[in-house]
Parts: sequence; structure tokens; C-alpha cells
Amino acid sequence: MSVRLASLDPTAVPLPHGTEVSTRVDRVYGERVVPMGAIGRVVSSEGERVEVRVVGVGIMPFARHELIPRKVGQARYAERRAASWDALLPCVVLEATVGSRAWGLAEAGSDTDKRGVFALPFTWCSGLAAPPEDLVSHDASTTYWSLEKAVRQGIRADPNTLEALFVPSVRALDPVGQWLLEAREAFVSVEIYGAFGRYAISQLDKLAQSLRLAEHRALVLAWLREDPDLTLDATARRLADAVVLDAPTAADALLRAKQYIKQLYRSLYDQGLVPARDLDALKRFALTDPAALDLPRELRPKNAYNLLRLLRSAIDWLRTGEPHLVVSGTFRERLLSVKRGEVPLAEVLAEAEAMTPELEEARRTARVPARADLVRADALLRRAAHELARRHIEHAPGPLGLDAPPVPPLVLREVDTSEAGVAEAAGPETFAAEALADLEGE
Repeated sequence: MSVRLASLDPTAVPLPHGTEVSTRVDRVYGERVVPMGAIGRVVSSEGERVEVRVVGVGIMPFARHELIPRKVGQARYAERRAASWDALLPCVVLEATVGSRAWGLAEAGSDTDKRGVFALPFTWCSGLAAPPEDLVSHDASTTYWSLEKAVRQGIRADPNTLEALFVPSVRALDPVGQWLLEAREAFVSVEIYGAFGRYAISQLDKLAQSLRLAEHRALVLAWLREDPDLTLDATARRLADAVVLDAPTAADALLRAKQYIKQLYRSLYDQGLVPARDLDALKRFALTDPAALDLPRELRPKNAYNLLRLLRSAIDWLRTGEPHLVVSGTFRERLLSVKRGEVPLAEVLAEAEAMTPELEEARRTARVPARADLVRADALLRRAAHELARRHIEHAPGPLGLDAPPVPPLVLREVDTSEAGVAEAAGPETFAAEALADLEGE
């Protein structure tokens, strides 16, 4: 076992959604046997049952002990994310229900998503290891930011942060959280125009491009399903004849069509949907995998309706100076129709485009400050820091004082480099940077 995994049990570490895993058992799927060592990604989990999309096969159920993270960085990341969550959850100072349940757009089966802020005990803010900036639940439905990160995001008018601070369900769990609520107006500025509005428009533009590519994808997969003997050249020729490609000549259009088909199977490989970057793998996907009929993730109606909602929120907030995060009336019914997939995506994109002049006018006549109140934000962070130090020194009861979770021990681990004998100090809270280093070293 790698030195980097010496302290880990890869069959026991948590497996967050999206984790790339290897199977440890043979499994029957229909009339075929999927051998041990198959590669997939976690799509859901409940208790010891884990649903995995296995490359070239489909979604299959496994027991937790039948899977291991495929990469060292993912195992280390999962372990440290879970350790930080368990240790610092009592330190949450502010919490809000967000998403469709906060916007008045929940339907039967809607998820309950939460966002919030935690404060770091004084002892976690010094020493060699950097403390965590995020706490994320196993199923990713709940995320808490450190107070400093939340403030910095608020200054940039980050939509997730501002919505968490201004939705009706937000509540303080500690005086530090109450101070943040009292200072939340410091983060409201014309930056909402870019962070909410222009961001939504840019994402909708990407959706328009993705829609065109999805139409091409549907054609290509349908052709390969009907005639698996098609060559790359023949498939590209069909595509060039069937759709309008941005190319000056017929020869250029054919070349562009061929490049698109190559991009398609490479993209599906990167998503873990096909086992190889070639046309044969794309053919097998078209013939056997139900996922071939699915819309690409970025084209889900949920994404389109949320961007439309975000655009309207920006216009109303800039125009009135007040947050309007709960939707109602005809706009609510319209968004629900989009969410259910009852409105063609092209129509949604046209509707968003028609709102652009309204957004520009709202920016021009904005009734919010030109920029965030940095002095007030800075004062909030200093006040919180002094309070956390006081609780530590005076042994005040509670998770931010006398009962603070212990600081994770530093661990000396070897680093895979060409230089022998190199070591560095790392604690469970440094998971993000270390996971990236591990992944890059694979």
C-alpha cells in the first residue's frame, strides 16, 4: 500500500457523490458479468448502499465495503471532509434553508438544501495547518462556510452567500451569527448586477451553445444505434449534411463535424460514461446504455429555471434596493413549468435575452450602494475574532470555548517527489490542497 494510504482504510472512508471508485467484487448485470476492478462514479448513497454509474454498463448497486476510491487524493479528501464535518458541526453559528424551498418553488420530492456559516474555535486559527473553509455533508445537501470565507464571498455579492443571508428561513444559532445578520446589508451593492445578472446571462449563453451540441449528440447517437457499422467519416458526413455548422466551406464543415464527434466520445469518457476515447466505445454506449438518451447535465430544466430566477432577483434587488427571493404569481407558475421541462429550452433562452435591457436599466438606476461596505465587514471579522479569543481565554462554556473540538494532530507524511527524504506537516483540515496535490501526482 502507498505510504500516503498507510493511515487510511479505503473500504471505510466516506464516498461523496461524484467520487471515482473501483469495484472489489464481480457483479451480474443483466446477462453479463461486470468484473472486479470496474471503474465508476458514485451517483447516490443511503446507509451502506451505494449507487454507482459503472463505465460502459450503467447504474449498479453496491455495498460500501465492495468499493474503494480509485485515487489517493479522493480517499484523503473524503476522510478529511468527514473529519472536519464531525468536529466542527457544533460550531455552526448561522443556518438557512435555501433552494426551491426558500424560493417558494418546492414541489413533491424537492430536496431540502441548507447553507450556513461556522466559526472556528480560537485554537484552530493558529499553528502550522490551515483550517477548513467549508463543511460539506456526505450527500452535499448542506454546506457551511467559515465566517471569513462567507464575508469575502458576501463582499463579491456571491449569489449563494447573499441568498443564505437574506432568505426568510435564516436564523442565528450563536451571537456571532446574529452579528453577521445585523451586518448583512454591508454586502449589498451594485456588484449584484454582475454576480447575479450577468452571471445568469453568461450561463444561459452557454446553455444555448450546449443545446446546439446536445442536438448534434442526439443525432449522432441515433445514427450509431441504427447503423453500428458507420465509420467516423460517414458519421461526420451525415452530421455536416444535417445541421448548419459554422464553417466557410463544405470541406471545413466536414472537418468540424469529425472534430465534434471526437470531442463527444472524449467528453463521455471524461464523465465516466464510456470506457475508451474512440468511436467503438461511442457505438456501444449508443446501443446499450440508457444514459445515451439522457440530456447532458448542463441542459437539465432545473438549471435553466434557476438562472431565469436569478436574473429576475438581480433586476428586482437593484431596482428596489430590497431582496425579493421568494417568487409568486405568474412568474412562479412560469418557473415551475420550466422546471418540469414543459417549456422548450430555446424559449427559455429567448425569454432571458428579452430581460437583458431590463437588467441594464436596473443597474443604471440602482437603489443600492455602488460597492460593499468594507469597513463594516472588516469590523465584523475583528469583533468575531476578539469574541472567540475571549471565550477561549475565559474558558466560556460551549463549542467555541471550553468545549471546543480538539485540533486534529499533525501528521508527517512522505511526499512523492524525486527528492528523497522530503516530508511535510499536514492535518485533516488541509484536505483541499493536499487532495489536489495527490490527484496531480497520480
